[in-house]
Amino acid sequence: MLKPLAFLATFAFVGTAHAQDSMPRLDRVVGNVAWPNGIVNADDGSNRLFVVSQEGRIFVTRGPSREVFLDITDLTDMDGEQGLLGLVFAPGYAESGLFYIQYTDNTDESTVVAEYQVSDDPTRADPDSARILLRYQDPFPNHNGGDLHFGPDNYLYLAWGDGGDADDPFENGQDLTTLWGKMLRIDPDPTAGDPADCGLVGDYSIPRDNPFADGEGGNCDEIWDYGLRNPWRFSFDGGNLWIADVGQDVQEEVDFTPAGSSGGENYGWDIKEGNLCHEPDVGCDSTGLVDPVLTYNHDRRRCAITGGYVYEGTVLPMLVGEYVYADYCTGEIWAGQQLRSGRWDSRRIFDTDFNISTFGETETGQLCFADHAARGAVYCWLPGDGR
Repeated sequence: MLKPLAFLATFAFVGTAHAQDSMPRLDRVVGNVAWPNGIVNADDGSNRLFVVSQEGRIFVTRGPSREVFLDITDLTDMDGEQGLLGLVFAPGYAESGLFYIQYTDNTDESTVVAEYQVSDDPTRADPDSARILLRYQDPFPNHNGGDLHFGPDNYLYLAWGDGGDADDPFENGQDLTTLWGKMLRIDPDPTAGDPADCGLVGDYSIPRDNPFADGEGGNCDEIWDYGLRNPWRFSFDGGNLWIADVGQDVQEEVDFTPAGSSGGENYGWDIKEGNLCHEPDVGCDSTGLVDPVLTYNHDRRRCAITGGYVYEGTVLPMLVGEYVYADYCTGEIWAGQQLRSGRWDSRRIFDTDFNISTFGETETGQLCFADHAARGAVYCWLPGDGR
C-alpha cells in the first residue's frame, strides 16, 4: 500500500480534459481503524465524521482526534462479510439523539437493525439504550448488504442482499415472501403505520404506500425494490435512489430508482447479472425487469462495486452532479451520469492502490472514502479550511 505522500503524488485524474488542472487536496482524516466500512456525518452542525469499523466499533472524529462512540464487539464478530455493517443518524439527530445500526449477531448469525441514543456526552452513545427494530435469520454468512439511509420521505431504507451462497439457491431475489435480495422501507416508529410483517422481531411499522403493503398474496410489506444480489452501498440524491449491486462472476451494476417512483422495481437478480442473462445464461425472460444504468465487467482483476454519492462538494468541481463509485479490488474510481441524449455514460477518474470499502460525505458535501485494511484509514477531498 502506498503511503499518503506517495499516494498523493500519483493520485491523478485518468483520461479527462481536466488532467492539467491543479491537483485536488486529499486529506487523511483518520488512520489506524481496523477494517473501516462506513463514513457517516450526523448532519447536526458539528462537522464530525463517524467511522464504522466492521469489527464492531464506531469512532467519532473531528480533526486529528478520535474517540470510540459505540462499541458492540460483544454482539458481533467480523467474519468475512459479517460484523457491523452500517450506520445512519435519524433526521433531526441534534434534537432526538437517535441513530440506527445494522449488524450480524454473533450468537445466531441473524441480521439485526437496532436503534441507539447518544448519552449526555455527545462523543459517546448510550450502550444500554438499544432497541431492536428488526431481526431476521440469515441462510448463509455472506450477501448481507448492510447499508441504511433515511430517504427524503424520512422513512428508513435498508439494503439487503440475497442471503448468500452462489447463484441465489433459494431464489430469494425474485421471492416477494422473503426480505432477502431487497431494498426495504420501514418506519422506525412502531405506531406510525401498519404493523411489521416479515421481521422475526418487528418493532417498527410499514409505510402504507409501500408497493406491496396490500396484505395480499403473502408478500412482505417491507419491500420497496427487489431483484438484488448484494447491494453493499446505496445513496440518495434528492429523491433519486442509487444502488450499487455487487455482481457474481462477470458484471457489476448500478441500479437507479428515480425520484417520484412508487417502488416495486425488479432489478433482475438472479435472472440477470447486470445486463447479462444468468439463469438461464442465454434466452432469459427480461419482461418487467429494470436494467442497470451503469455496468462494468470483471476485467483487470475487478471484482466488486463500492457505491458512492452524487458529488456535491467544491474541491472537485468537474465532478459536480456525477455519481462516484469504485471497485473494491482494483481501487479504480469512476464517475457516471446521464447525458442529454438520455444515454448513461461513465469515465474512470482515479486509479488507487486501496481496497475502497465505502464512500461518505461531510456535512458540506465533500467526498470521502475508506481503505478497508487491518490498519485502515479514511481520506477526504477537503477545501483549504478542512471543512
